[in-house]
Amino acid sequence: MVVRECLPSCERFNDPVVAESQVNQQANRPFAMKTLIFFLVLITATFTGAQTSVPYRLRVATYNIEFGRSCKPEELGKMLAEYRFDVVALCEAPGGDWVKRAGEAAGLTNVFLGKLSSANHKDKYKAILSRTPLTDSQEIKLDGQGWNPAGAVRAVTTIAGQPVAFYSLHICGNARKDPAGKLLKPGHSHDLAQHLKDKEPIRHVIVMGDFNNTLKESAMSVLLDAGMKAIWSDLTINLDAQFTWNALDPKQNAGVIDHVLYRDGVGMRTLAGGIIERQPPLSDHKPVWAELELSNGYEKK
Repeated sequence: MVVRECLPSCERFNDPVVAESQVNQQANRPFAMKTLIFFLVLITATFTGAQTSVPYRLRVATYNIEFGRSCKPEELGKMLAEYRFDVVALCEAPGGDWVKRAGEAAGLTNVFLGKLSSANHKDKYKAILSRTPLTDSQEIKLDGQGWNPAGAVRAVTTIAGQPVAFYSLHICGNARKDPAGKLLKPGHSHDLAQHLKDKEPIRHVIVMGDFNNTLKESAMSVLLDAGMKAIWSDLTINLDAQFTWNALDPKQNAGVIDHVLYRDGVGMRTLAGGIIERQPPLSDHKPVWAELELSNGYEKK
């Protein structure tokens, strides 16, 4: 269930006290008329399904589950259910009914599982799990430096009356440069940035997954330049002291390489979020979560 901000209830208007004198009755008539008009408008709005702009909150997470090597689907689902997420992006997910079973245990019964396995390895698919129905699902193959194929799955769901496009991805790190400091070859993030700019028609967009790049690397800058914003920009977390891989062997870590991005300038912001620390780990990655606000969502009255 999406957690909503509580809205103040409508102010109650009391009928004016009828005075004994005719003069006071005449004086109170304008206020009584305004009160009557107010309630007529309120009743009309109720029966015609008028919409009122309200801020909505949704909880999302991304998790590279390392092809389910360290957990069963029901175990993962139980863990996700504890946080009451609305949408979860999985990568390196097993094929078959594994993701569906995890989604059922998590209360996220709307599932889209891709068919493109990262680097053609076994059971490294991308998936989106949602409380609300998913539409317009598709898989996007991304080309770039490093291992291939890489890609993302995309699906749209409706939050507070607004369509929101979700992406779950798994891409390769892109840090190889020539002596002048220029990338030898554009990475998967370049391909994704171009797709978001040219082919994504939905206004509200959230991209989650294992980017294999820290926020400081140029591969991430390409996405930020394409109008995306990382949740870390809204939070007071020192990423230099954190990591999302390797949860199973902390001495061997690559920093924070799993991210949640959202399209900037469309009425979205991060209210809370971070890295979930869990013992024992259910994967070699740590999950990243965020609570986002859609300030121009709509609640049907």
